[in-house]
Amino acid sequence: MNKEDFFIKQFSNSKFIGDDGAVIGHYVYSQDAFFENVHFKTSWMSLKQIAKKAMLVNISDAIVMNSIPKYALLTVAIPKTYSKKDLIELADGFKQVASKYGIEIIGGDTIANIKLDISVTIISKTKKAVFRTGTKIDDLVCYTGDLGSCKKDLDSLLNNKKVSKKSKFIKPKLNAKFFYEIAPYINSALDISDGLFFELERLGKANKIGFDFFETINNDIGCSGEEYEVLFTYKQKNRKKIEKIAKKYKVNLNTFAKAIQGEYSNKCKGHHF
Repeated sequence: MNKEDFFIKQFSNSKFIGDDGAVIGHYVYSQDAFFENVHFKTSWMSLKQIAKKAMLVNISDAIVMNSIPKYALLTVAIPKTYSKKDLIELADGFKQVASKYGIEIIGGDTIANIKLDISVTIISKTKKAVFRTGTKIDDLVCYTGDLGSCKKDLDSLLNNKKVSKKSKFIKPKLNAKFFYEIAPYINSALDISDGLFFELERLGKANKIGFDFFETINNDIGCSGEEYEVLFTYKQKNRKKIEKIAKKYKVNLNTFAKAIQGEYSNKCKGHHF
């Protein structure tokens, strides 16, 4: 049983649940948890890196809904062993990313805990949201960037090996300007947080469709989570426009499938440890 899906279904009476964020009017509300020993270990990343990633993975949800992040609420569970220096380093990570994306941190909550747990709520604004729903039969299915390195780096970290500070597992790379420019030409989108195959299953269920793959994608690519690239669908007639925009922002595109009647089931194991 997928406990996450089962739990979410207990609140299915709300029309706002089921996407990367809840769209209410022109505002989008999104929230993600980033917990020690679930999403990271403090031996892998500095406190500043942890805070930065916690912000970036939440901003990613706003971007793929074609919304501009404006405000953030932070909930941070802080170990009693942390010093003032530790707290300053953690705060600096949040503030640096917030400054880069024009976000004002407007409040939240802090509590004492035995480990570092972070929850970030992003409030963003959109003129026209992009949803997971909206995919049409015969739409082309595409993801950005190169997948697989995050799974490889996670495996290395779990085996007590070091990874590059430039690793996407440590610092996700978001392509906000690219996405905002292609938004008028796509039908649906979501970010690749749990892995390409997981997100395809979500896309398939949301639109009651299956996929005809143009090529075989191995599990090292399809099951790699924490990528924060973008999965999106579009009509064939918009392909050249999207490719032109991708070239402008130096974003690699991988159009790998077509939406068809049917269903799709993911067979990857959960990537969190």
